[in-house]
Amino acid sequence: MTLYEKLQKVSSEEDVKDIYIKALGLKQYQKNLIDIQTKEIWFEAKDNSKLSTYAMFTQLMHYVQDALNKGDYVPPFLCVIDTKKAAIMKSTDVIPFLEKKTIKWGKSASQYTQEALDAISAHIGTHFVSFNIETHEEEFISTIKNAIAKGDIIRTAITPDNLKQVFDKWVAMIGREINGVAEDDYALLFFADIMHDGTSSTHLNLPAELMHKNGAPVFALAGKNYELGNKEGYRQFWTIYHKPPKAEYRNYLLERRDSLIPMDERSFKGAYYTPLAVVDKAYDKLAETLGENWQKDYLVWDMCCGVGNLEVKHSNPRNIYMSTLDSADVDVMKATKTCVAAQRFQYDYLNDDITDDGKIDYTLTNKVPEGLRKAIADGKKILVLINPPYAEATNFENIAKGVTAENKTGVTKTKIASLLMSEYGKASNELFTQFLARIANEIPTATIAMFSTMKYVNAPNFEKFRQVWIAKYLGGFVVHNKAFEGLTGKFPIGFLVWKTANNPDRVLNPVRVKEIVVDVLDKNATPIGEKTFYNLPNNTFLNVWLNRPKTNKDEVVPLRNSISPSQTNPRVKTWSDNAIAYMYCGVNDLQHAEQQTIIFSSPYGGGNGFYITDENLWQASIIFSIRRLVTPTWLNDRDQFLQPTKELTEEFKTDCLIWMLFNRCQRTASANDLEWNDKKWNIVNHFIPFTEEEVGATDRFESDFMVNYLTDKIFSNEANAILREGKKLWQAYFSQTDVRSVREELKLNRPDVGWYQIRNAMKKRNESGDFQPVSFKSFEESYKDLTEKLQPMVYQLGFLKI
Repeated sequence: MTLYEKLQKVSSEEDVKDIYIKALGLKQYQKNLIDIQTKEIWFEAKDNSKLSTYAMFTQLMHYVQDALNKGDYVPPFLCVIDTKKAAIMKSTDVIPFLEKKTIKWGKSASQYTQEALDAISAHIGTHFVSFNIETHEEEFISTIKNAIAKGDIIRTAITPDNLKQVFDKWVAMIGREINGVAEDDYALLFFADIMHDGTSSTHLNLPAELMHKNGAPVFALAGKNYELGNKEGYRQFWTIYHKPPKAEYRNYLLERRDSLIPMDERSFKGAYYTPLAVVDKAYDKLAETLGENWQKDYLVWDMCCGVGNLEVKHSNPRNIYMSTLDSADVDVMKATKTCVAAQRFQYDYLNDDITDDGKIDYTLTNKVPEGLRKAIADGKKILVLINPPYAEATNFENIAKGVTAENKTGVTKTKIASLLMSEYGKASNELFTQFLARIANEIPTATIAMFSTMKYVNAPNFEKFRQVWIAKYLGGFVVHNKAFEGLTGKFPIGFLVWKTANNPDRVLNPVRVKEIVVDVLDKNATPIGEKTFYNLPNNTFLNVWLNRPKTNKDEVVPLRNSISPSQTNPRVKTWSDNAIAYMYCGVNDLQHAEQQTIIFSSPYGGGNGFYITDENLWQASIIFSIRRLVTPTWLNDRDQFLQPTKELTEEFKTDCLIWMLFNRCQRTASANDLEWNDKKWNIVNHFIPFTEEEVGATDRFESDFMVNYLTDKIFSNEANAILREGKKLWQAYFSQTDVRSVREELKLNRPDVGWYQIRNAMKKRNESGDFQPVSFKSFEESYKDLTEKLQPMVYQLGFLKI
């Protein structure tokens, strides 16, 4: 729990004192009229946040004045604290003022006069350092501890480690007070501010400039001046932080502008900083694949160079052309003197110089340098070295969050997508493949060294792309996405080198590359092995192995989870002839399997699944098990599930069936009176593997499908153990009746409840302490045994490739 969270729970001033004492690690303190006294600091504390910092300091000054009058000791620092804010100042900044004895105090510290408040406030306004505890807890604690240890108020340095946190606080305290500026420009103004020592800037030619007018800060950007609406936040911020940053950090911090760009804009522009350790590995790989002299032999064009960190390792910058969508990036490169000898220019690669009939015409903008135009025309050796944007137009995968996000407005509204990608299928939705499409048209035999996700190598939606885009794989590596700051989730980012051969008159061609072997680097860019990625036709994938039953017109209740109807307009709300369940079975890779493999007793409203019948149940249970048996990791997240390549034994089929029946995501259930579409609906559980008599049920099960289905099956020892232990848990459920709140929550209004309902009902019993505890240990051990038996078979039978 944070300091702020603890302070919100206090019931007295003593609580406030104790919480701060512990948080600050205070030693040898006293609690007297002065709330907390140490040799170094006196504290005034309040159990709410109603009083201003000035009022609290006025009360504290009363005690300081009294000590001065008596000739008593006054500590070096004075501090005020309450449940939301705190502030500290040096005693030496107020003692000379107090020694004049001009203030008319009240009867006591708490009964200060308005005159005393006005006088103290006028004097101390520029001397104290204030903190919002909710947002600046670490800075506050660090400042107090430094004051005690070092005898000074030391402002917090801005470093690569705290850049994003400092920026976020700068936006809250300063950025939002800058009248009329766009939020996307906050980062430019932030750097103008922190790279200024109060007199001059540390860098020339920054995109934005900090000036002063009548003693107040004014920001200049794109020919306009912007003033602060309220200047108090600016004062407070710069009493906490020190500027400018240390000289050795400055250029690097400017290069990290990408990490401060709003996330949606970052996704669109592809502004993900490539760590220098990863750049080193990329240059090693280029030397390995292209030869030691590649920096001399090739002209390099990076069409989305950002602030140029992919090129800073290049030893021959006169061979480099660097273009970027954002002109501010060019300004930053000039200010930091990045690749001075290179030709750096603003260029929208997906829209600039494209004619209405899809031709390249450099005279439309005249932005492309003449030397680069001539090199392309003469067919010189050109290396495209690029870390392009990863945004996807439709349900694009937001790399920074690792989840599916809303559509990216405008992604496909590029000239490249609309004019040059008719052959590329769904790959035209991706920004990085739009770059590849133009390169194929403009520089058809370029060598390409590209950072990107691995989906263009093996994802189903890229099958047409792989048939059209012709390239020979030369080598590469994948690195953990955690090597890239700002990316969450767990997935590989590839750096792959290709020699392209995209003849302008090409037609659809068979797949060129069947598999590629890459080096594997961890998040520290340390080599840890190799991995193979396979490019296989979509008709070999597991998601087309089963013939999906057709829907009928019988309306049923669509679900969003086991027992809750869909709350939005569902895609699927009808049933299928002879269906007994519905499996939500989404994208065909490991990354999505964990969240998109669930069985319901009625359709999943979002669709992306199939109906289970008695005829396809054996396949459904295998698909379910295969998709859930292997744990997704950062390295295997794009591995595709495949149809089996070896014969499947009856034992394997029944093992998968039992493993599926008792999995936590097998969520078939029964329930009455589910409300949806102004009607009440019932759902029936067909997946109970026991009879009423075997488990001591209170009444008849509506369906005995699963018992009959299992009648002629022969089970392995591992499967039998699960059935035996599972039966005990079913029996334990029927031996007691749950309280009304649990019955209502889990819809326990029928006897034929499902495994999902039973597990959760007994969990709640165990948590309540009102029932005899039921142990799941024996069941879990049995389930683990079958899991460990089946896991290697996923690879042995060809469902996944190693």
